[in-house]
Amino acid sequence: MALNPTEPKWSLRLPADCSIAAIRNVYELIREAFGRQERLEIDCSSVDKADVTSIQLLLSTAKTGEAQGRPVVLTSFSQSLRNTLRRAGFASDAMLDQHLPQKKDGT
Repeated sequence: MALNPTEPKWSLRLPADCSIAAIRNVYELIREAFGRQERLEIDCSSVDKADVTSIQLLLSTAKTGEAQGRPVVLTSFSQSLRNTLRRAGFASDAMLDQHLPQKKDGT
């Protein structure tokens, strides 16, 4: 859940709890990070609890970034988040890539 301003982009590691019970705090973290730089990288590796509100927030963040010409890239999806995405109807990696920009293998 730390911001890393050492690069031209900002990195934000999501907290373990991204469920509806904690989503307001997650929203505030993303909003703060999103306002700092042109590019935002969101590390999803620590997410242990996720639900549809998490997905809605990530989709909204990606769409807002796209609309404003400010890239938002998601990295390192945890297994918990992947399972939640699949239950929400994102059945394939291609479908995920279409809606949620991801950084893979150092790219």
